[in-house]
Amino acid sequence: MSALRERLREKLRACPRAPEEDAPWPLQAAVVLILREAGEDLQALLIKRVEDERDPWSGHIALPGGHREPDDRTLWETAVRETREEVGVDLEREGELLGELRPLSPSSPHLPPVRVTPLVVVVRPDVAVTTGPEVERAFWISLGDLKQRGRSETFRKIVEGEQRTWPAYPSPYGPIWGMTERILTQFLSLWD
Repeated sequence: MSALRERLREKLRACPRAPEEDAPWPLQAAVVLILREAGEDLQALLIKRVEDERDPWSGHIALPGGHREPDDRTLWETAVRETREEVGVDLEREGELLGELRPLSPSSPHLPPVRVTPLVVVVRPDVAVTTGPEVERAFWISLGDLKQRGRSETFRKIVEGEQRTWPAYPSPYGPIWGMTERILTQFLSLWD
């Protein structure tokens, strides 16, 4: 896997960065694309969030992560804390940071204006995963399968009285759409 890790690290270094902004975002978050080797394939750890009317991402298929707290000195600290809380994985002991993808924010004006930085981390294939109270389930999904099948599903939702449609990747627990779909699409464009 070391050759694959180096290729991914180099591709992440070469990944185009977002332009610098004049003012910092009031809300920042970090999510983690946690990868593990599965033969010739890579798998990513995804979560299905519990239903919670206070959470705009309630019930979504997502990556572990969350909002930066005042005590978090860096987004890496945010990622470490949130990952430990949500899936029980200690990234500082069990992960290797390969790099980050281009930050993004929600495309809907109905969601909080947050800037999300996706970090890419690789872990041992046998890392233990235990879900926290915000997570209904955690599961590994083949990136090779996602790349091969592409965004072959859609997600539909009524927004302000109109039905909207988003491209989605299939998963056993529902469509992967929204910001998670955008992050996976960005990563899959780098991975060969």
